[in-house]
Amino acid sequence: MSAIRVMERIVGDGQVLFGRDTPYSSSTPYPGLALTHKTAADRIDRLITWINGYARRIGRPNEAIPADLDGPIGISRFRRTLAWHIARRPGGLVALAVQYGHLRTVVSEGYASRSRQGIHTLIDIESARDIAERLSDLNEAIDNLEGISGPAARQLIDAAAREHNRFGGIITTHRQARALLDGPGLTVFENQRSFLLCNYDRDKALCHPGRAKAGIPSLDRCQPRCANIARTDQHATRMLQHAGRLRAQADSGATPTPLADRLRAEAEALTGRARHHLDNRITGGTVS
Repeated sequence: MSAIRVMERIVGDGQVLFGRDTPYSSSTPYPGLALTHKTAADRIDRLITWINGYARRIGRPNEAIPADLDGPIGISRFRRTLAWHIARRPGGLVALAVQYGHLRTVVSEGYASRSRQGIHTLIDIESARDIAERLSDLNEAIDNLEGISGPAARQLIDAAAREHNRFGGIITTHRQARALLDGPGLTVFENQRSFLLCNYDRDKALCHPGRAKAGIPSLDRCQPRCANIARTDQHATRMLQHAGRLRAQADSGATPTPLADRLRAEAEALTGRARHHLDNRITGGTVS
């Protein structure tokens, strides 16, 4: 956001952020138009050249940007970096589809397409990477006696072990991504707002009432009685911390009484769920 605000101050009101006629660019016969793919790539190349020259002039050659074995660093190279960050935000896969799927201009290599080789491939890979990293981290935590509770606790422990043994938390190809996403019991999503993991089984899911089961859960519709839910010790810790913050807000004296009562009730509910986890947790060593 800070970078966007800087760009807004540079270009002035009513101008596109990355236009051809910005103050730092050369004159152009097409004022008011946005950058093309080629022009943006040329500017990136000039920026790298300037950074490397400046690093040499001030005696810091180690801070220069080295040549990339995969070729020039252009607009197409930013696709994966941006997608990685978008996909790992809450609701990120939906945002990723909107961000790339709604583009009307081919920005690079056809990835704005909704075809299987376009946006769907990108979403498959980023979804699988997110899941693989989560399960591999969870497997390590289970090895360190992290406790798991909930209806899907045993399935989650098994999924973490199977993913780690097969993929090791690393997804590099679309074939691997589909193998993980199609693997029964391996699709595990985190709902940070509800402090839980969803070991998604579409036949058991309660988040799709009255409509066909989807390929991924609707995390904004999590139901407490769903058979796909599991929690870890870390979730319980975060629940207790959040409950403490809610109580502090309720007791601050600046919170209206009705709102304070709701905050205390929510804090009690979170505390109860955390205690239930601690009373019913199992570890990898206790799974038969």
